[in-house]
Amino acid sequence: MNQHTEERFDVYDKLGNPIGTATREETHAKGLWHHTVHCWLVRRGEDGRARILFQRRSASKDTNPGGYDITAAGHLSAGETPREASRELEEELGVRIPFEKLVSYGTIREEAAGEAGGKHYIDREVSHVFGAVTELEPRQFRLQEEEVSGLYEADALRLIAMMEGLGTTVEARGVLLEGGKIKPDTVTVTASEFVSRDYGYYVGVFGFLLKLAEQPQND
Repeated sequence: MNQHTEERFDVYDKLGNPIGTATREETHAKGLWHHTVHCWLVRRGEDGRARILFQRRSASKDTNPGGYDITAAGHLSAGETPREASRELEEELGVRIPFEKLVSYGTIREEAAGEAGGKHYIDREVSHVFGAVTELEPRQFRLQEEEVSGLYEADALRLIAMMEGLGTTVEARGVLLEGGKIKPDTVTVTASEFVSRDYGYYVGVFGFLLKLAEQPQND
């Protein structure tokens, strides 16, 4: 969603009780709890190994510009439910995956603070995390340029090892979006280049995605 100034979120107290709605700006200025969705995709390569897809955030984003991040994610606007996870995938990556095809990892609570656009913010989120298996390679997605500047995939086991501190870098292959044009790209990523979260989050979710990719897929 692009109308950030007018967008409103349902907001909650620290116990999870609803306390009304607030604008995006007010939510982050006051550190109000709100809900988001995280949608991760994983692909089983021709060699049988699981590859996790992750995006590179647009350089114009107000927080973590250019950082590596969840395949697709977004805030829930007032009145929305976690079923909007499917919409985030379609908006950011141009892929339609019915909500029923998404597998729930569960919910996590995260708190972060920083500065964006010269203003201090406190971000308190309850995130509904989902995973799904895709057969599509990064080049087959349609990226939303305002949100995403690239889409990559890397070996799941190597990503887990890196997040556990057992490796320093991982090679990822995918596509870069520049000036409205897609071009193949290969990058070497480090854990610190991903959006700052507890590394345990990445280890847990990547392990979950690895298991998803290993399961027989029913159409």
